[in-house]
Amino acid sequence: MDRREASDEEAKALASVLRLRILRICLSEAHTNKEIAELLGRDPASILHHVRTLVRTGFLEPRERRTLPGGGREIPYLATGKSWRISTPAQNHAMLDTFIAELALVPAEDVDTARLGLRLSPADMSEFRTALRALLDDFADRPVDPSAAAWSVFVTVHPDPNRP
Repeated sequence: MDRREASDEEAKALASVLRLRILRICLSEAHTNKEIAELLGRDPASILHHVRTLVRTGFLEPRERRTLPGGGREIPYLATGKSWRISTPAQNHAMLDTFIAELALVPAEDVDTARLGLRLSPADMSEFRTALRALLDDFADRPVDPSAAAWSVFVTVHPDPNRP
């Protein structure tokens, strides 16, 4: 899957732990602003600002309006998947901060963590990165099974500052 660098506006939209969590909440099921706020334990008015930013930058899209029993209307939002196809600046720690915030909400026995140190030639490192990205793309492109459990994967590859 081809990736591109995020525009300044896209990078700013993704530089928020809250907005990254909203995208995850709306990944395979559309949710209204009120539902998102409830899931995050936040005020709907503050969440609306973040939802509008994500809609404006193409990361969320509004779905068909729902009519409420009292006659009111609400709009559910669904993630477009665009965030998987762009790269954000490395100095943006929002993704790491989001991972840490979400991990804190999960029981320790449900977390499978691994840390690996490698010494690879430039060609082998390139092969590793290509294979890893292909594996992630393969699973990201599979059809969503609404009845299946939702999982999150966080992978980072970086030079080891402990072993120059």
